[in-house]
Amino acid sequence: MSEPEIRVLLVDDEPLVRAGLRAILDSEPGLTVAGEVADGALVPDSVARLRPDIVLMDVRMPSVDGIRATEHLMSTSDDPPKVIVVTTFDSDDYVYDALRVGASGFLLKRATPEEIVAAVRTVHSGESLLFPAAIRRLAARHSRAGDALGGSGLTEREAEVLRLMAAGLSNSEIAQRLFLGVQTVKTHVGNVLAKLGARDRTQAVVAAFESGFVSPHEGGA
Repeated sequence: MSEPEIRVLLVDDEPLVRAGLRAILDSEPGLTVAGEVADGALVPDSVARLRPDIVLMDVRMPSVDGIRATEHLMSTSDDPPKVIVVTTFDSDDYVYDALRVGASGFLLKRATPEEIVAAVRTVHSGESLLFPAAIRRLAARHSRAGDALGGSGLTEREAEVLRLMAAGLSNSEIAQRLFLGVQTVKTHVGNVLAKLGARDRTQAVVAAFESGFVSPHEGGA
């Protein structure tokens, strides 16, 4: 039985960038470019009409940027597509802002075709597309003192899972680290998201950094 097709919407104001992404994605089995637009202002109509699973969203665009477009999608749609923001620099504060409002991860414009394809498949599967070192650098400028998620009701095991999520580990890697089954880890991740009110893993990790639960200055796992 074949895997369902992953439909991707390209949002970038540079025609050459869109053409390159289309060529990469359309050449991969199971991936198809459902459409492309040149500005964030055109995203809501395109999403409603084309029903993509993933949106590759440029961060900086002249009219409506990727942050506002992502925020609008997440706040107005009951079942929004997953958004991967595309940026030139991983130290760009725009990246962190996009993650805060609902993007599931980010890609650098210099990413290889293999990395782009892997990113789309990874996010579609529900895993994180995080680069721990980059996120720590960005979080260091945004973290604040707080209750460190003390009111969230996380169990000791759930807190341990969240720390490993923040280090960029996948479910299978967390399972190996904690000597648990992958399904058990998925259950813990689901509980973490529910207790934090997070839409996905990325939102949970951002909350962990911002609250001080995970220090941006901690080393990777």
